[in-house]
Order: sequence, then C-alpha cells, then structure tokens
Amino acid sequence: GFLDGQASPQDSLAFLLDHQVMLYVWYFVLYLVGGIALVSLVLGVHHRLRPGAAGLSHTAAVIGHLWAGLLLASGLVALAGQRAVVDLAATDPAMAASTWSSISVVQTALGGGIEIVGAAWVLLVSVAGIRSHLLGNALSGLGLGIAVAGAWTLVPPAVTYAAPLFGLGLIVWFIWIGIILLRPSRRT
Repeated sequence: GFLDGQASPQDSLAFLLDHQVMLYVWYFVLYLVGGIALVSLVLGVHHRLRPGAAGLSHTAAVIGHLWAGLLLASGLVALAGQRAVVDLAATDPAMAASTWSSISVVQTALGGGIEIVGAAWVLLVSVAGIRSHLLGNALSGLGLGIAVAGAWTLVPPAVTYAAPLFGLGLIVWFIWIGIILLRPSRRT
C-alpha cells in the first residue's frame, strides 16, 4: 500500500504513520544524501571525460546536475510532506490520506516515477565514454542498457519492469564508475 498512494491512500498513510522514522531516514538518505553525492559524481565524470569528449561531457554535466537537483527537490517534498501529513492525520485522517496521495504524485514526478533525466545523463556519459575510450567499453555498454531501461519508464505498462532494471543497474554502474574514477586516468 505504501508504494502506491493512488490505489490505496489510506493504506499508504497507515504505513507512513507506522514507519515514520524509517521513511524519514529512507527519504533523507536516498534523495538528499544521494542527490548531493550525485553532484560530486557528475563533476568527477565530467572531469574524466572532458579531455576526450568535451561537448558530450559538458552536456552530460548539465543534465547530471539537473538530475541531482530533481532528486534533492523530491526528497525535500517527501520530508516536508511527511511531516505535514503526520500532523494532519491527528485531526483529519481523510484529508491526511488525500494530502499524502497528492504529495506522493509530486514527489514521484520529481524524482522517481519517470527516470528520463537520469537515463539521459547515463546515456550521454556512456556515449562520451565510448567515443573517448576513457571509461571502458563494458561499463559504457552497461550504461547504454541502463539508459534504455530508464527511458522505458516513460511507457506506463513497462515501468513495472523498467524501473527496477534502471535502479538495480545503476547500483552496479555507480560502483563500477566510482572504481574507475578512483584510478588515475590513462591520459594524465
């Protein structure tokens, strides 16, 4: 019920009320810490790719920073909305459920329902990696696949399968690109 505030707003609200601290920590880490960490990753990737694919690297950096901003905004909406809904639930549970449903739509739109901005960043980084030979073809190929999965989240029937592929694929891709960025560049 929590994951789909539209199908069952009351169940989603009940889950929120029963797990307030866990959800607050989840949103804080996933969206705020993750968004801030993404800024550093975007800068590191841009620095690594700039010598071999300057134009793509600059474009990717802009898209990556937009994605980080959307993640931060999504987290702030979720955290502020959670607090408001918890307070409202004490006096008007029906309004709290409706409000939580509305907040979940905004929060999801900003940072998690449709993954096109993240997919665009991974796509641009992967293409730049292929053109510059600075990230390795295997990592760049994985990035292309992840970007396709993220783009498929635009198609409502596909989101059930595409979103987990995008998210889980990103975990592997983030770890792998982090390892590559920690190594000295071959062009330095």
